[in-house]
Amino acid sequence: MTSHLTHLPAPDGIAASPQYSHVVWGTGRFVAISGQCAFDASGAVVGEGDPVAQARQVFANLARCLDAAGAGFEDVVKLTYFVTDVAHLPAVRDARDAHFAGTPLPASSAVQVSALVRPELLIEIEAFALVPDDASWTGPAVGTDRAVGTGRVVSK
Repeated sequence: MTSHLTHLPAPDGIAASPQYSHVVWGTGRFVAISGQCAFDASGAVVGEGDPVAQARQVFANLARCLDAAGAGFEDVVKLTYFVTDVAHLPAVRDARDAHFAGTPLPASSAVQVSALVRPELLIEIEAFALVPDDASWTGPAVGTDRAVGTGRVVSK
């Protein structure tokens, strides 16, 4: 299947970056994912003081949110990273790359903030996605298995 997204790594006159696409556009159903932090399913912080563990948990949470919307990382057009220290960005990039392997990187922004909602949190990431129009997808269904991170419903 041909991608429903177009990635433009560098418009004329803009220096290319290996870390993101400068422009991404496409067609489909818009999905906005609120900023995700390193909380587990019970609301406990994962990896207090550890940016690598927190980045992994944040991307796992993003995967679950995208999956719930019938989307996957291949549908993401924009990520916004909020970090309490820009020194955490390599950990964020490593976690991101594990989920975007073989997929063009989305547009992105990184912002250092003085604090997040709780003092032990180091990273928050929000995502925007465009999911191909697919009349067969109607949202999460009871009794349906979902392969986390695939963005597609798998029937039992």
